[in-house]
Amino acid sequence: MDKKKLDNGEISYLCEELSILIHSGVSVGDGLSMLAEEETSDVRRGLLSGLASAVDGGATLAAALRDSGRFPDYVCGLLETGERAGRTEEALAALSRHYEDRVRLDRQIKSALLYPAILLVIMLAVIVILLVQVLPVFNEVYSYLGGSLTGIAGGLYAFGQALDHAMPVLCALLGIVVVFLAAFAASYKFRERVMSLWRRVMGDRGISRRINTARFAQSLSIGMSSGMPIEEALSLAASLLDHVPTAKARCLDCKKRIEDGAPMAAAMRDSGVLPRTECHLLELGIKSGAGDVAISEIARRLSEESETALEARVAAVEPALVMVTSVLVGVILLSVMLPLMNIMTAIG
Repeated sequence: MDKKKLDNGEISYLCEELSILIHSGVSVGDGLSMLAEEETSDVRRGLLSGLASAVDGGATLAAALRDSGRFPDYVCGLLETGERAGRTEEALAALSRHYEDRVRLDRQIKSALLYPAILLVIMLAVIVILLVQVLPVFNEVYSYLGGSLTGIAGGLYAFGQALDHAMPVLCALLGIVVVFLAAFAASYKFRERVMSLWRRVMGDRGISRRINTARFAQSLSIGMSSGMPIEEALSLAASLLDHVPTAKARCLDCKKRIEDGAPMAAAMRDSGVLPRTECHLLELGIKSGAGDVAISEIARRLSEESETALEARVAAVEPALVMVTSVLVGVILLSVMLPLMNIMTAIG
């Protein structure tokens, strides 16, 4: 049975603490033991103690992490390369920054989408109440005055009556949605299956593709700064995008082009893993002997651009929701009130 992976925040914290301890001259095994002693969670304490025992028994840190089954392949692969190059501290620090960035981005997405989602639910509830409860009152008023709702108002009244009759079914669907959301929040396996399906279908379009490109550049920057060969860095970047098959395919295509002898910048441009402008910057960096610096700058720029694009898209959701729902509410009220005003004027 697959074990639940540590989340991005836990990975970032562990890598940062180990990096600091190693920098202070503490061995990996002793560092893990120290972290286990300070851990308040029994589960994490047991994990850290097991890792410390494995490392003290002669296993590498990367092997211990892989055998625990609690860490992504990307973490294990990058650490293995860092240990081979004698740069374990640098690899841990790079991993800490990488997963910290992912935590920050995920937090921004959640906080940015929460309020528009609540606003949408409230607005839909207002519209349903108008259609189901308010319009019938106006229809009774019209009937007392010898008229009836016609035109847009009549159509909305008929739609409201249909909603009212379908309310048991709608409540059942709402219950299913609530159960789905509860299962999504509570069950790690269910959440991973749903997210995996969504990523396969919609995970490489629009802003999602820009985010994937930024993560690819970040992982490639980590690999190159840790002294990793470009082919191996591309393989690790592809493993980070396992959940998005099309993005992973671009990484593997780039790797194949490089293995076939294509220049690095040209291979990345032709395979589509990086935008053309960024590939030009990378080409200049490679020619000047600063390829790792160039890819690090590219990763920073792409990350900022993807976050800006996401924030702009989310910022546009709220005004759009307010505008659309306000127009709908206004149409409903005006379609009812204007004929009523005409009738009252004729009576007066």
